[in-house]
Amino acid sequence: MSAPIEVLFVCVHNAGRSQMAAALLAQRGAGKVVVRSAGSEPAASLNPAVVAAMAEIGLDLSGEVPKGLSLEMATSADVVVTMGCGDACPVFPGKRYVDWDLPDPAGKSLEAVREIRDEIDRMVSGLLRELKS
Repeated sequence: MSAPIEVLFVCVHNAGRSQMAAALLAQRGAGKVVVRSAGSEPAASLNPAVVAAMAEIGLDLSGEVPKGLSLEMATSADVVVTMGCGDACPVFPGKRYVDWDLPDPAGKSLEAVREIRDEIDRMVSGLLRELKS
């Protein structure tokens, strides 16, 4: 990768899946990827089980807040990864879209959130390999 690629992770509330994916890609991308996350209908705060699950692997999300999806975020991204937002996620022409079918961690136990986190980690690693090639 020569110039940084911008990746935007979008889910409905930006309180779980997209936050985990953004943190994992930011860590794995080591400055070679610009990462953002947003929600089509952002929640008031992050899911506490998500914050706990990420802390277990050394990623601190305690200072993060859900963000609303803006036109600027979507238009500046090279890749938009949607996660279970269906029609609530707008589509912008000329962008590469990838949809990850992942369960929503809302209301799930810490154990279940760990499984979702680990699946997101595998998907992030695969995306990073694609971006490097």
